[in-house]
Amino acid sequence: MAERKRKVLLAGESWVSAATHIKGFDQFSTVTYHLGAEPLVAALNDSPFHLRYLPAHEAQRDFPQSLEALSDYQAVILSDIGANTLLLHPDTWIHGRRTPNRLKLIKAYVEAGGGLMMVGGYYSFQGINGGARYRGTPVEEVLPVEILPYDDRIEVPEGFTPVLKQTDHPILRGLDGPWPGLLGFNEVKVKPGAEVLATASLEYGEKPLMIAGAFGKGRTLAWTSDIGPHWLPNDFAAWPGYARLWRQALEWLVGAR
Repeated sequence: MAERKRKVLLAGESWVSAATHIKGFDQFSTVTYHLGAEPLVAALNDSPFHLRYLPAHEAQRDFPQSLEALSDYQAVILSDIGANTLLLHPDTWIHGRRTPNRLKLIKAYVEAGGGLMMVGGYYSFQGINGGARYRGTPVEEVLPVEILPYDDRIEVPEGFTPVLKQTDHPILRGLDGPWPGLLGFNEVKVKPGAEVLATASLEYGEKPLMIAGAFGKGRTLAWTSDIGPHWLPNDFAAWPGYARLWRQALEWLVGAR
């Protein structure tokens, strides 16, 4: 009998770009839809995990609205999706109706034994211009890091090589390095009792890159860089260790259950 796959919910990692093209007297507009989690989706193919990928515009409506529905998943990944998308369900935003606070639901989910990972990006942690807005929320309470009160992006266009701090941790097993370079991350502050597994390079103050922790009966993980371009370049996604890293991260994250 085949082993039942563990269910993981990924919310975010999509965006729409609008452009105006001007050619002398004439102009026209185009709109392009982007998915940012395709490297992770590929990495989890034929793995012990079944990934449900909710792009940001779908997550606003379809992210679970009850603890029972959320608990159908062994782990939840929030990646490049601001707090407003989870707070402002269309029924509230458009119709002025009361809806559940899904940030509070995430806290209750982890407290009851669920796994939560936040992945870095322009709308993760506090984000660009402070727009992700997770500071002071129930999600920050459960994460292993404190979120800064301002734009927390550290852009590293020249690239940096991650520094591994605990290669004996189950998430980093067999991934001693060297790792491919990264192009940026969100700056955070490690909470007491959390484990720093990897950092940025010395030039960037060895700021935390991967941090593991616990809340209630659940486990939490912060990865302050991206899971795909632009902060995580294509050569990192093509690295054989990429799939192993995220599979082992999820194995650890769901280990409390």
